[in-house]
Amino acid sequence: MKDFMPPMPLKRLLMTGAAGGLGRELRARLAPFAERLRLSDLAPLAATPAPHEEDMPCDLADKAGMRALLADVDAVVHFGGVSVERPFEQILEANLRGVFHLYEAARLQGVRRIVFASSNHTIGFYRQGERIDTSAKQRPDSYYGVSKCFGEDMAQMYFERYGIETVSIRIGSALPEPQNRRQLSTWISHRDLVNLIGHALFTPGVGHTIVYGASASRDTWWDNSGASVLGWAPLDSSEPYRAAIEAQPPLADDDPNGIYQGGFFVNEGPFD
Repeated sequence: MKDFMPPMPLKRLLMTGAAGGLGRELRARLAPFAERLRLSDLAPLAATPAPHEEDMPCDLADKAGMRALLADVDAVVHFGGVSVERPFEQILEANLRGVFHLYEAARLQGVRRIVFASSNHTIGFYRQGERIDTSAKQRPDSYYGVSKCFGEDMAQMYFERYGIETVSIRIGSALPEPQNRRQLSTWISHRDLVNLIGHALFTPGVGHTIVYGASASRDTWWDNSGASVLGWAPLDSSEPYRAAIEAQPPLADDDPNGIYQGGFFVNEGPFD
């Protein structure tokens, strides 16, 4: 299989979280998907906008600002918000209130497709080795995981009521390469993630589809058959890194990185 290429680029694609780690990585790779790429974040962009890019900073907690941000947009790749575990008040503004503002702005501005960066932390309390599909009950491991469950539920409701289609990607470990034993199962290459975003943007009739974002690794815990409508298949695998990672010292028996699918997130907090 080859890298995804759209049948016809969108007129304008919005990416939130454009200054974050994944946003910086994805920015150039999303260029073939749209004639204009609108970039948004509160933090400054890492590089000056290219001729096809628009820099439009916005606070996800600003309802009016979000409505303006989605004006004249064909689709959204939503990577904005808090991406790690934090006190609930911090999670609340960007990841809950911000997702509500995103979907309300989409409704009001007529945006019909959103790619939502969900997370494996929506199901983080499943044990490693348990194989689950996208219909498995949510078992969030953190406030962050709860916020991503909220985002998935918001996506479902806005599809049922308003017909706004969403692909929620439960991203595993999106890094240049896996770093530890857990990530041998959760890793997704940047190439596979970009191809998945492409399928999520351009596949017709997705409704609200949940898909696990992981490359084709030997010991994956996640069954993506429920997301077959996307026609996506990963091209990369964690296998080339296995020998080096398995040479690392073994984990302690009580280390959550070796017990739970969400790893150390299950032990993050409390914060007061």
